[in-house]
Amino acid sequence: MVLTPPPQKLDRPSRSATRASGPQRDAWIKRNWYYHRELQRICRDFVPGGMRTLVVGSQSGHLLPAIDPDPASSVAVESSADLVEYARRKYPKYRFEQAEPDDLGRVLGDAAPFDYIVLPDVIGLLDDLQRTFTGLHPYCRPGTRLVLTSYNFLWEPVLELGERLGMKIPQPDQNWLSMNDVSSILRLSEFRVETAQAALLIPRRVPLGDAINRFAARNRLLRHLCLIQYHVATYQPPDADQLARRRELSVSVVVPCRNEAGNIADAVRRIPKMGRRTEVIFIDGASTDGTVEEIEKVIERGSEDHDIKLMHQVPDAPATANGDKPHLMLKLGKGDAVRKAFAAASGEVLMILDADLTVPPEDLPKFFFPLADGLVDFANGCRLVYPMQDEAMRFANLVGNRFFGIAFSWLLGQPVKDTLCGTKALFKKDYETLVANRSFFGEFDPFGDFDLLFGAARLKMRIGDIPIRYRRRVAGQSKVSVLRHGIILLRMTLIGFYKLKLGVWLGRSPTVSR
Repeated sequence: MVLTPPPQKLDRPSRSATRASGPQRDAWIKRNWYYHRELQRICRDFVPGGMRTLVVGSQSGHLLPAIDPDPASSVAVESSADLVEYARRKYPKYRFEQAEPDDLGRVLGDAAPFDYIVLPDVIGLLDDLQRTFTGLHPYCRPGTRLVLTSYNFLWEPVLELGERLGMKIPQPDQNWLSMNDVSSILRLSEFRVETAQAALLIPRRVPLGDAINRFAARNRLLRHLCLIQYHVATYQPPDADQLARRRELSVSVVVPCRNEAGNIADAVRRIPKMGRRTEVIFIDGASTDGTVEEIEKVIERGSEDHDIKLMHQVPDAPATANGDKPHLMLKLGKGDAVRKAFAAASGEVLMILDADLTVPPEDLPKFFFPLADGLVDFANGCRLVYPMQDEAMRFANLVGNRFFGIAFSWLLGQPVKDTLCGTKALFKKDYETLVANRSFFGEFDPFGDFDLLFGAARLKMRIGDIPIRYRRRVAGQSKVSVLRHGIILLRMTLIGFYKLKLGVWLGRSPTVSR
C-alpha cells in the first residue's frame, strides 16, 4: 500500500537546501571519524557484501565502500544534486541518483526488488516515516531487510550545542523519535522488527572509549543513553486474508462539526475511499455559519467514493445570530455527537475525523489498515511524535497533552502518548460491547476520547498509537478552553484512577471479556 501524501509540508528547509557540499561533507566525516566508523560497522554487521542494495540518503557516498554492495544492481539515492555529482566522481563504479526519500519511483521506476535497503541517519529528516517506509514496498520482496540508523532523542540538546560550537554539521529540525516510536511505525508499515539496539555512549575517541561503548551497548540502562539507535526489520507483506479484509470491510467516518463551513468540501474531497464502502457522517452542533448548507450542497452533488449523510446533534435546535448562545455542541460535548453518530453508522469500522482537518484526511488509511490486518483493536491518533507546524497547537495545550499522555499510559496499562487526538478508529462490534459496559464509568466524558480509551482498556483491547502530522487549521476557530477543559481532564484522570487502578488494588478486577 502507498499512502497519498498530505497536501501540506512542514515549514522547514529541505534536506538538500541545508546539506553541505561534497568536500565539506567529507571534511565533517573526517573530523567526526569515530562516529562514522561506528555507523559503518553497524551497516557491515547487517548488510553482507555483494548484495543487491538500495541506500537512501547516501550523502557523499562514503558508506558504499564500507558495505561493498553489488555495483551492477545496487543504487544509492541522495536528495542533493551536488552531492550526487560529487559521489559519482569519487566512486564511479556505483550508481548514484538524485531524489527525495519519498519520491524514489521517479528514479527507480520498475526496478527489481532489493535484498537490503539502508537508511543511514535519514529518518530524523523525513516528513512522514510511514509514508516513506510504505513507499519502499515496490522495491521489496518478502524478506527484504531494512537497516536504518538515527539519533537518540535524549541527545537533542547536546547535538544542538555541537552545531553552535562548530563541532557538528548543521541540519534542519529533526524528528526526535524514541526506539519504540520507530519500531511501532515499522510494524504499521509492514516491516517485522528483528533488532532494535543502540550504540556509542561516547562518540569521541578517548582512553578506554571502545571498551566503555561495548559495555554500554549491552547494558540495559546505559544503552538508552547511547547516541546511535538502529533498527533492522524484514518486509512482511499482508497475506491473502488481510488483503481480503481490506477490500471487504465497510467504513463509517464520523465528522463532528460546529461552524466549520470552510472545511466541509475539503473534507469530502480528501477523505479516501476505504474498504468496499465509505460512509461519511457529518453531525452538526447547531452551526450558524452555513456549515449545514455546505453539507447539503456536497450531498446534493453526490460522490462516487462516499455515501454522505447529515445528522443534527440536537434536532430542531434554535440558534442565535452570533453563534455564542446556546453553545449546544459545547454544552453537550463532542462525545455526545460521536456517540449519536456511531449509533447511526452502518460501517463495520468506525472512525472519527475532526472537521478542523488538523489531522489530514489522507491519513485515515493509516488507521484502517492496522485494524483490518489485525495489528491493533483500537487505533489512536498521536500528534506528539513529529514536530508540529507553527500555531498547530498552543504551548499550554501541548504541555497538557503530554502530561495526560503519561498519566493515562499508566492508568490504561498501555503506552498512549496522545489522549486528545480527535482521530480514532475501532470495530463497531467492539464499540457495541463498550457501550453495553459504559455504566462502569458512567456518562462522564464530554470529549468522547476518554470514554473510548477507558472502555477499550477495560475490554483489554490492543490500543495502538498512529503517528500523524498535526497541521494548523486553515478555517474556523478552536473550540478548546485550556482552563475549563483542563479541569475536566483532571476530573477524568481521577475517575480513571478510581476505576482502573484503585479497584485493582482493592481486589476488584476492572476488565471484562469482549
